Amino acid sequence: MGLSRDNKKMNSILILSGGMDSATLAYHLKVKKHNIHAITFNYNQRHKKEIESAKKVAKNLNIQHTILDISNIGNMLKGSSLTDDIATPHGHYAADNMKLTVVPNRNTIMLSIAYGIAVSEKSDIVATAVHAGDHFIYPDCRESFIKSLESTLQLGNDSKIELYTPYINYSKGDIALEGDKLLVPYQDTWTCYEGGDKHCGKCGACIERKEAFEINNIKDVTEYL
Repeated sequence: MGLSRDNKKMNSILILSGGMDSATLAYHLKVKKHNIHAITFNYNQRHKKEIESAKKVAKNLNIQHTILDISNIGNMLKGSSLTDDIATPHGHYAADNMKLTVVPNRNTIMLSIAYGIAVSEKSDIVATAVHAGDHFIYPDCRESFIKSLESTLQLGNDSKIELYTPYINYSKGDIALEGDKLLVPYQDTWTCYEGGDKHCGKCGACIERKEAFEINNIKDVTEYL
C-alpha cells in the first residue's frame, strides 16, 4: 500500500467521489505529478450531488475523468440510508445508528472495477481516500480489508498494481490540514448524505466535516442549512 516507485512518473487510477477526502487525494497525486484518471461512481446514492463536485475537482486539476453508472447495482444494495428509502441518521459516526449508512460491499465493488481499469490501462496504483475516521462504522475502510483485497486483486490479475491509501491512519482533521496546505478548494466538494441543496450540518458526514475544519482553525467555506 506504499508508493514504492516515486522515482518515476506514476499512472494512477483515483476513485474520486467528490468529497473532501478524495479531492484532497487528487491534489496530493497532482503535486506528485501523477498521470491521473479519476473514476466517479453513480451507484444511485441519495447524495448524487457529489458527482457534480467530482466534475469540478477534475476540471480544476485538468485530469481525465470518467463517471461510471452502476446504479442498477446500487438499487440492489438495500438496507442503507444512502441507497434505500431510509431516513439518513443524524449524529457522530461513533453512534450506533450511523451503521444505517453502510452500503453493502461498496468499496469491494468500486475498487474491483477501478483495479480492472488499472490493469487495462497499465497503471501503477489505484488510489482511494479511506481514512481512520471511517474505521468504526465501515469495515471496508480498515487497513486489514485493504491489505486483503490488494492481495486478492493482485493474485487474480497476476499484477503488482498497488492499492494506494495514504490516509488510512489519518483523521478527517489530518486530511483537512493537508488539503489546506495543498490549497484544495473545499467549496467545490460535497460531503452531506442528505442530498439537498446545501449541507444539512447534522448527519455524521457533515459533523465530521465541520469538526475537521474547527480542530485545525481552518475557515469552513461550506454552506450549511
